[in-house]
Amino acid sequence: MDYKKEIAELIKNQLQTLSNANLEELTDLIDSIEQPADPKMGHFSYPCFKLAKTLRKAPPIIASETAESLLHGEIPPWLHSVEAVNGYLNFYLTRSFFAENVLKSVLTQTANYGSTNIGNGKTILIDYSSPNIAKHFHVGHLGTTVIGHALYNIFRFQGYETIGINYLGDWGTSFGKLLTAYLKWGKKEEIEQTGLAGLTDLYVKFHEESETDFSLEETARNWVVKMENGDEEGLAIWRWICQVSLQEYQKIYEMLGITFESYRGESYYNDKMAASVEELRSKNLLTESEGALVVDLEDYKMPPCLIVRSDGGTLYATRDITAACDRYNTYKFHKSLYVTGTEQKLHFSQFFKVLDLMGYSWAKDMVHINYGLFIFEAGKMSTRKGQVIKMADLLNEATSKTLDIIQEKSPNLENKEKVAEQVGIGAIIFNQLYNSRIKDVVFSWERMLNFEGETGPYVQYSHARACSVLEKAKSSTDFANFDVFSTDFAKYAEILTDDESFDVLRLIYNFPDKVIESAEKYEPFLISRFLVALAQAFNKFYNTHQILIGGDKQEARLLLLFVAKTVIANGLSLLGISAPLKM
Repeated sequence: MDYKKEIAELIKNQLQTLSNANLEELTDLIDSIEQPADPKMGHFSYPCFKLAKTLRKAPPIIASETAESLLHGEIPPWLHSVEAVNGYLNFYLTRSFFAENVLKSVLTQTANYGSTNIGNGKTILIDYSSPNIAKHFHVGHLGTTVIGHALYNIFRFQGYETIGINYLGDWGTSFGKLLTAYLKWGKKEEIEQTGLAGLTDLYVKFHEESETDFSLEETARNWVVKMENGDEEGLAIWRWICQVSLQEYQKIYEMLGITFESYRGESYYNDKMAASVEELRSKNLLTESEGALVVDLEDYKMPPCLIVRSDGGTLYATRDITAACDRYNTYKFHKSLYVTGTEQKLHFSQFFKVLDLMGYSWAKDMVHINYGLFIFEAGKMSTRKGQVIKMADLLNEATSKTLDIIQEKSPNLENKEKVAEQVGIGAIIFNQLYNSRIKDVVFSWERMLNFEGETGPYVQYSHARACSVLEKAKSSTDFANFDVFSTDFAKYAEILTDDESFDVLRLIYNFPDKVIESAEKYEPFLISRFLVALAQAFNKFYNTHQILIGGDKQEARLLLLFVAKTVIANGLSLLGISAPLKM
């Protein structure tokens, strides 16, 4: 039930009765209705200040007259009372009616509760993760990977056809260096055993040797040219290096539960950029600057966008413009999202503007989803200077540390290793997604793995706690197979009218709106914060009320546990986090 809509209709009908003045549209009324943080100020509230000019009355008078008119009329069963306070209309719901409404909604939809069909018939592209081939997948990729995957899940939950694109960095001068090093010092059997570590060693050796052997740099440049001209020997080794790299990346993605619809990397556009340059030239957008070709963006308060270097080489902007056109022609997207760090903000602003100047109306539908830095607390996870922290090492260490906690607190837990992986990796993801994405993320093992703080393990433990009680009471009711349409919910709803139960139900009711808001704002943290609030409300209910006491009270409270754990699981799933049944 859409209570905001119902309240807006009530207000509008009463105001039309009280005045002949032209009033706001219904949608304006809906947008102004609030949910006070303190239920004592109303479950929903409408500020009458906007109506003062139209009705030529003071807001407190408008609120008082409207409340009095409502109370003297026929009040709908879902509304308990209305109060006028300082220019606000405060609406109090009938708790039993509200409880029945929420219980039915969740039990009818279960795993789909919170989803909508807003995106039906529309396609969302999300370009995220995108590591560089032949280099380690490191913690610098955590933000793009985790934020991108959460947005992928959120938009899919909203009914969009969602396309995940892993735009691999699989081309460039580094491959010429790596190819030179491999042919000079490498062995295929060793690389197949050592993987990216072996390739990294070769790359480091190239730079060490090139400090004294200057011919290596020239050899590397020659290999790049030869590969661009179709040299099969070089391309065969390049394809093999890509395969070795992807095998290792795939292990990370499996740990994170991530799949992509497209692995089309930078190399795919090698033979397509010339057409983009020619199109820019034909549209009189290119100007020469010190031998290079640029698009002048001075009118838009941006530096020129470099398209072709003075030596004839193309750049990231050229490739991204070409890729954007190819993606639109392929998918006819509704929105195209690029999840990368804030430091790339200028690059995306420039090439989005170039596409706009090229006359593409869909350029306005391209969005840079930026995020802050990933910062380690000093001394908490040190590494030798010049080395990156590998993602696999981070995930494995989180799993190991969580397993130590489980061994200490729940030594008899079944499937400890699997649960440790779910909780450890979930903690890293939740830590990344707990604040607005533009904020820097501070990494702390102690805080992140805390089972009692505002953390992933705390939310997961709340889910497991509900599952544990339901498991103990399984002989009474199987809510997973509950017959919603033949059940008398009224008797259960009457029991769930206390403050603790109502707080849980009120949050559950808001979950669909939180999902919509997180999609609109591209902010997964709204769901993370919601889950913490729901877990806190659930635990307050759990600690206040006995559950396994028999009779209708037990059934009602078990029902509340079931809908709460269902919504927690749905929210965690959107973030890309597992919901263990036992912890």
